[in-house]
Amino acid sequence: MATLALVIPRALSYADQIAVGRAGSAGDPVNAASSVIQPVVSGLEDGACIAFAPTRGHTDQTVFIDAGHGGLDPGVVGTTASGRTVLEKDAALAVASRLAGLLRGDGYSVVMARTRDTTVLKLSTADSNYGAITSSAVRRDLAARAACANASGADALISIHFDAFADPSVGGTETFYNAVRPFAAANRRLATNLQSALVARLGAPDRGIWTDDQIAAPTLTGSGQTYNHLIELGPLSPGWVDNPSQMPGALVEPLFVSNRAEARIAGEPGGQQTIAEALEAGVMKFFTEPA
Repeated sequence: MATLALVIPRALSYADQIAVGRAGSAGDPVNAASSVIQPVVSGLEDGACIAFAPTRGHTDQTVFIDAGHGGLDPGVVGTTASGRTVLEKDAALAVASRLAGLLRGDGYSVVMARTRDTTVLKLSTADSNYGAITSSAVRRDLAARAACANASGADALISIHFDAFADPSVGGTETFYNAVRPFAAANRRLATNLQSALVARLGAPDRGIWTDDQIAAPTLTGSGQTYNHLIELGPLSPGWVDNPSQMPGALVEPLFVSNRAEARIAGEPGGQQTIAEALEAGVMKFFTEPA
């Protein structure tokens, strides 16, 4: 079983960050191969929990970007009208990479939960069953993402997912936040800003913002049902969530990949860029407007 050990990262001075920042336009996806990386948590997959300096300017603020799922965990699966398969894990990573490039160009430091098609936690053979990730591994993988966010000292956490429903006509945009943390008001403000920006850019039905105890999806275990919060956003629960995230956060579901029209947007570079630009706008409004 993989274990997590927090590693206190070397503090990067402003001069260091300017020196290691990757040149390029603000909208470029992150290219991990050409960026200096700074692991902040051990026990993880290669390319997981990676810090990137700003490419221009400096705001003294860090954004943790989590591309949901990855590796053995594909998330939800959709199909476009042309028959092309869209995996949630792939669309989420594409959007996360583009968002990271945009925010770095705006002067933010960025930490990405994953930069490749992997889980964040390094899995053992016991963590898969006939090629599928186990529920225990899913929980520990989510805990690893929260540990990474905490170790990086992030000022905001953005978790990127896509939705699905049995009825393919259902679509739209929704965002989740936790309402019981000490920073619940900031959580709600972040969720509101992200949701508003996504709806404005995508033009999809506005399904609203929801607290994370209102998610309709089934939980993997009875313990998860009892906890009744998203692990990355929720409060302490000894034995289930031992190290909860310590910064305002929100989980976005920009589109339904079970809706063929929305799957096309989620699976195409142009649509992924639009989503990333909307999230960029929401993040910047959160940091720059008075609380």
